[in-house]
Amino acid sequence: MNDVMNAGSLREGVSLDQLCIDTIRTLSIDAVQKAKSGHPGMPMSMAPVAYTLWQKFLRFDPEDPIWPNRDRFVLSAGHASMLLYSLLHLTGTKAVDAKYETLGELSVKLEDIERFRQLDSKCTGHPEYHLTSGVETTTGPLGQGCATSVGMAMAGAWMAQYFNKPGFTMFDYDVYVLCGDGDMMEGVASEAASMAGHLKLANLCWIYDNNHITIEGSTDLAFDEDVGKRFAAYGWKVRRVTDANNAEEVSRAITAFRRTKDAPTLIIVDSIIGYGAPHKQGTAEAHGEPLGEDEVKAAKRTYGWPEDAQFLIPDGVRKHFAQGIGQRSGKLRKAWERRLKTYRDQHPELADHIERMQRRELPDGWDAELPSFLADEKGVATRAASGKVLNAVSPHYPWLLGGAADLGASTGVRLTYQGAGEFEAGTLYGGRNLHFGIREHAMAAIMNGLALSKVRSYGATYLIFSDYLKPALRLSAIMEVPAVYVFSHDSIGVGEDGPTHQPVEQLIALRAIPGMITLRPADANETVEAWRVVMALKHQPACLVLSRGALPVFDRSRYASAAGVAHGAYVMADAEDGRPEVLLIGTGSEVKLCIDAYEDLKKEGVKARVVSMPSWELFEHQDQAYRDQVLPPAVTARVSVEAGSVLGWDHYVGERGTKIGMHTFGSSAPLKDLMKRFGFTPEAVLQAARDQIAAAGRS
Repeated sequence: MNDVMNAGSLREGVSLDQLCIDTIRTLSIDAVQKAKSGHPGMPMSMAPVAYTLWQKFLRFDPEDPIWPNRDRFVLSAGHASMLLYSLLHLTGTKAVDAKYETLGELSVKLEDIERFRQLDSKCTGHPEYHLTSGVETTTGPLGQGCATSVGMAMAGAWMAQYFNKPGFTMFDYDVYVLCGDGDMMEGVASEAASMAGHLKLANLCWIYDNNHITIEGSTDLAFDEDVGKRFAAYGWKVRRVTDANNAEEVSRAITAFRRTKDAPTLIIVDSIIGYGAPHKQGTAEAHGEPLGEDEVKAAKRTYGWPEDAQFLIPDGVRKHFAQGIGQRSGKLRKAWERRLKTYRDQHPELADHIERMQRRELPDGWDAELPSFLADEKGVATRAASGKVLNAVSPHYPWLLGGAADLGASTGVRLTYQGAGEFEAGTLYGGRNLHFGIREHAMAAIMNGLALSKVRSYGATYLIFSDYLKPALRLSAIMEVPAVYVFSHDSIGVGEDGPTHQPVEQLIALRAIPGMITLRPADANETVEAWRVVMALKHQPACLVLSRGALPVFDRSRYASAAGVAHGAYVMADAEDGRPEVLLIGTGSEVKLCIDAYEDLKKEGVKARVVSMPSWELFEHQDQAYRDQVLPPAVTARVSVEAGSVLGWDHYVGERGTKIGMHTFGSSAPLKDLMKRFGFTPEAVLQAARDQIAAAGRS
C-alpha cells in the first residue's frame, strides 16, 4: 500500500478495491463540477456495482475493445456517462479507428475527462458509440439502451447457433445493462423487456439502480409499482441486492445470472443517489446538477480523499485494473483468437463470415439471384417486389436477419425459402424470421442492437407507424449503423382506412434526419436497385418506402434503366433533343402520373422531361454537374408530384414551381375517389405542366 499512500493524504488501510471505487467517484465528481453540467449522483452511488462487474466478471479486453466475443456493457442511464468514461480511462481501453484497427492511444484520456461536455472531447454529455471506443451504443434518451441490449442479446444467441460447432465455442457473450428508474418508466424498455422474456434470452442482465429519484424528485410522484413483479410476469429471473456498496451481494447476484440458462435476469440494486455527498444524498439535485464546491469537498472527506485534489488517480489504481479485468480478459481474448485460427482451418467458410461480419462486408455472390421484372402494365406492388428481393438475397447473406412488427406478410419481409426458419427460443435461435410483435419502438431499438453486434438487420411496419419508432430510428443515424427500415403503405392510397392510417408528413420527417437514406421506388425494378444501394451501405441506415398497391412495371427499353436509382434521381424520359421545356419530378407511385402526362405532352408537341427521384439524399450526394444535368437550372417550369407533404419540394421546383402533394390530412374513401380529390391524376399533372410552361414564357 505504500504506492497508494504516496498519492496524498488518503486514509490508511483502504483496500485497492475501495480505492478504485472512490477514484471512479471522484473523477466523476470533478468532471461534472468543472463542466458545471452533468449528473454526478449515479456515478457516485453505483460505482461499487460497476467496479465489481468490470473487475471481476466482464469479459472485455481494454487492449481490443471490439473483440467479437466480448461481453457488452450498456449504460442505458446515459446521463451517468462519467461512470463509463472513468472506467474506460482507468482500465486503459484503447481507441479503435474507422477501419477497425486498434490504436496505441487511449480511448478516453485524462484530458478528455477534464474537458467533459466540452467541444471535441471524447467525453460527451451522453455516451456516443462511433465517437468513443468502448461505448457499445449511444444512450441518453431513456429506455433506448435497455431496448438496444435486447438486440445485442438476440445477435449473440443467433451467432452462437450459427457459428458454434463441436469443440468451437465462438460466441457466448453476455450483455449487461445499467439502468435506472427513468428507464423503467419508458415504454420502449417495457416493450423490449416483454420480448426478451418471451425469447428467454439468458445472456441478458439488466442491473436496475433502484434509488427512487428522478429530476423532479421522489419517484413516488409518478411511479410506485413493484418492478420486480412486473419483470417476473415478463418471464425474467429477478434478484435483489439490498446495498449497492456490498460487493459480495453484487457478486452473488451476477454469479446467479451467469448460471441461469432459461431467462433474462433483472438485478434490482437498492442505492442512495449521490452516496458520499452528505447534504444531497437521495435528492433530485444529486441526480441532475453539479454538487457545488462545498459538497464536493464534503464528499471527498467522506471518501478520505484530499479535498482540494482535482482528477486524482492514486498510484496503484491503473495497475490494479490491469491485473484484474485486463489480465483476465486478455487471456480470454487471446484464447479466442487461437481458437479462431484453428476454426478457420476446419470451418473456413464460417470463419470468413465472422471476419466479413466484423467489417460490415458483403458475402460473395449476395446479389447472384436478384430478380429482374418484365414490363407489366398491371404491375407489382413495390412491397411485393421487395419481398422477392429479400428472399433472393437472404440465402446468400446468412447474417441478414429481420422481421416485422406483426406485419411480415403485409410489408413483404416474410422469408419463405426453405430453411429460413423462425427466431424463437424453442428453435435454439437459428431462424432468420424475427417476430417483434406489435412493438414498433422496441423493434427499431432492437435492430440497432443487432446492427451494433454486426448482424445486418431490417425491420418493417407501415409508414404511418414510423412515428412510433422515430427515437430509435434517429439513433441509428447518430450512431451510423446500417439498419434497414422497410415501410409499406406509403401514401393516402390506403384509402378507406382514413387519415389515421394515411401517411402525409412521414416522408419529410424521415428525410429531415441527417445521415438517413430514404428511398421511395417507382416500380419493381427501382425496388431491386434500391436494395442494391441499401446492401452496400456500411455506416448509414436506410428507409425503403414501398407501396401497398400494384404499380406498373415500366418498359426499360422505352424508358431509362432503373440503375439510375443509385444516383438518387435520374432522367427517366426526355425530350428527343434533350432540351425540355418543363420538368416533371415524381417519386414512387406518382412517377406513373408524370409518365402519363409526359406522353400526352409529347403528342401535343411539348418537350417534357420526367425525373424519377427516389432519394433526395442520394441525389444531394452527387456532384453539381450531375445535378444540373438532371435538373437544368435554365428550365424553370417544374412540377413535383408526391402523395405526401409538399414541404421541402421548393428546393427542387423553385418558388414558381407547382407542387402537387398533400396540404392537409387525407380522408376515408375508396382509392380512386381519394386520388381525384387530392389532385393525383394525369390530368392534374398535365394541366400543371401547361400552366408552368405558360408562366415561364411570361417571365
